[in-house]
Amino acid sequence: MQRLKTRAQFEAVMAAGRTVSRTEHFALHAASLDIVRRPVDSSEPSPEQPATQGRSSVQPPGPRSEAAATEGRLDGLPAGPRTKGSTALFAVRTEPWLGVIVPKRWARRAVTRNAIKRQIYTVSQDVEAELPVAAHVVRLRAGFDRTLFRSATSPELKKAVRLELQRLFAGVRR
Repeated sequence: MQRLKTRAQFEAVMAAGRTVSRTEHFALHAASLDIVRRPVDSSEPSPEQPATQGRSSVQPPGPRSEAAATEGRLDGLPAGPRTKGSTALFAVRTEPWLGVIVPKRWARRAVTRNAIKRQIYTVSQDVEAELPVAAHVVRLRAGFDRTLFRSATSPELKKAVRLELQRLFAGVRR
């Protein structure tokens, strides 16, 4: 399983994808690997020019052939139109991609955010063979009650997260 790394990849999945599964605390978004990055607009800074505001995104790999663009497509998920000069965001098209969003708003302590991310990646490895070839983003959409889970890395919290993630991934299996 490949991991989403660039901001452009996360933004593309969240914009072009759809929610395929949802639980009390998590949402799973998926998008086809056919998503492409549009050519750089003249108003945006190019990768060679430093950005004056915010972070500049990493330049993704070059364009793929049309045969590679259609292979591994997940039915029902929108894909961006191919235009001259657009580049593919996902180079490996034979296995699923996974990204994780755990906002500070819902998990204040870094140790809790990291524990939740580790649980997401572990559970996703267990169900990797059953996931469709697509780009997936698991997003924490609500916080866990701090009165029930006093410790940031308690075994009870890890167990609750794991069980909920297993239900989340059960909704998207092939």
